[in-house]
Order: sequence, then C-alpha cells, then structure tokens
Amino acid sequence: MRRARVLRAHRALDRPPIRVSAGERVALGERDTEWPEFVWTVNAAGDGGWVPAALFDRPQGEATALADYDTRELEADPGQRLRLHRELAGWWWAENAHGACGWIPARAIEEPPEGGEEED
Repeated sequence: MRRARVLRAHRALDRPPIRVSAGERVALGERDTEWPEFVWTVNAAGDGGWVPAALFDRPQGEATALADYDTRELEADPGQRLRLHRELAGWWWAENAHGACGWIPARAIEEPPEGGEEED
C-alpha cells in the first residue's frame, strides 16, 4: 500500500456525500470549473454531488453510472500520514490513522520518494 503525507489542510464542503451505483441512471449537469474532470451529478434519490465524468456512459444529460462511486472527502491536516488506496481524476481515496476513508486532492499530499518509506 502506498503512503503519503498531507501538505495542505483539506476540508470537505458543507454538503452531504452522495453515492452512485453501477447501472444507476443519473442526471448530469455542468462541469466543475476548478476540477473539469468532474460533473455535477444528481442520483436517483435526488441528491447532487461532483463525480468524475469518466464514470458515466455519456458526458451530459441522462446517463448510466459505469461504476460505484462515493463522494465522501477525507478531512486532513498538514503532517498527517495517509494510506493511499486508488487515484481517480486527480484525487486519492485515502485512509487516515484512525481508519477514516475518503477522497483527498493529490495536490494536498506528497508521496515520499522511492524507497523513502516502507509500503504495506
């Protein structure tokens, strides 16, 4: 398992996370201006959140999710160590020392140089 150190604090927006399931029909809206890989997505329950556009069968309008996705973000402070699970659209699904998981922007963390820290 890869590891990283948090460089800049990350706080989630004040919006509840949403989940999208593979095969679920959703409505896609505008692209995010800061993260253009993300599209505003409204799920079957009527909840909205930012989801990578690559996870849908079309770029806008009515679409079908090709994979499960959870918009939960991981809040973190500088100096914290994280375990990195997977990267998608410039964000990492990460886990902190307390076992909490969520997405954190790649630009907020730093991976040690090759051989700098042990991997799991």
